[in-house]
Amino acid sequence: MTTSGTGRAEHSIEIAAPADTVYRLLADVRNWPQLFPPTIFADYLDNDERDQRIRIWATAADSVKHWVSRRVLDPEHRRIDFRQEVSSPPIAAMGGTWIVDTLTENYSHVRLLHDYEAVSADQLGWIDQVVDRNSRTELAALKRSIELGDAGADAAFSFEDTVAVAGTAEDVFGFISDAHLWPERLPHVAGVELIEPGPGMQSLAMDTVAVDGSQHRTMSYRIVLPHHTIAYKQITMPALMTLHTGYWTVRPHADGVAVSSQHSVVLNTDNIAAVLGPDADVAAARAYVQRALSTNSLATLRHAKTFAEDRS
Repeated sequence: MTTSGTGRAEHSIEIAAPADTVYRLLADVRNWPQLFPPTIFADYLDNDERDQRIRIWATAADSVKHWVSRRVLDPEHRRIDFRQEVSSPPIAAMGGTWIVDTLTENYSHVRLLHDYEAVSADQLGWIDQVVDRNSRTELAALKRSIELGDAGADAAFSFEDTVAVAGTAEDVFGFISDAHLWPERLPHVAGVELIEPGPGMQSLAMDTVAVDGSQHRTMSYRIVLPHHTIAYKQITMPALMTLHTGYWTVRPHADGVAVSSQHSVVLNTDNIAAVLGPDADVAAARAYVQRALSTNSLATLRHAKTFAEDRS
């Protein structure tokens, strides 16, 4: 630690996966919602493969933060340098480096370096603590995500449902983004609490009615990018899932648009027997979860289709 307004930190972890695999997953920020629990959505503003501008939305305590960073990728040395374009007080500047080294063919050593500057020297101790806590959490999550993916690939899966609409992108997108109206528009939604903590950000608590009439509440954060994408990350999980992220997308198609719902899921394999019975396996759990999610997604897509086509 230092007594001036600047600080540095280094954290590391060993991961049971090849260094090239770890680097590849870190290098593509679109993987980050699956790798890091706080990350809701990340994508590229500029990308020429080595020099990038990326934007990230992530949770911080009970709020959602958004920032833009520049990155320089060095795949030959498995190194990624990053620096925030604009930092939020009490942080005046923040940057660092990811470095992935080979230990053995199937083990890697990941280092996460930070350098930072405080708005005033008396705030440096708080930043030291935040960087230390967040770095340890990020590295532990990275290790857990990658090793789970290698060991239980069948437990992680993605799928997509799509409906063609003879209507406008604005009408379809508006139906999906106006989730506060879903109890009036969707029979499987009993109630919604929608909060917009900032431009393009939504916190969505939803009470959903299952086929058997039971209700359950889910909580998600959504990032709204008009009029083509709504990215979301569910932060309260039912017993059979440890991760659920996805996108609603609207794109041109034939005489109208195609609207899709994409889901990425990681199963909680420890709970399969308790939920589905002692004879159930991962395949049965995948089918069960996909059927439940797809049923609700397709219902929303079809109601969005009817809404948009009635307005055309």
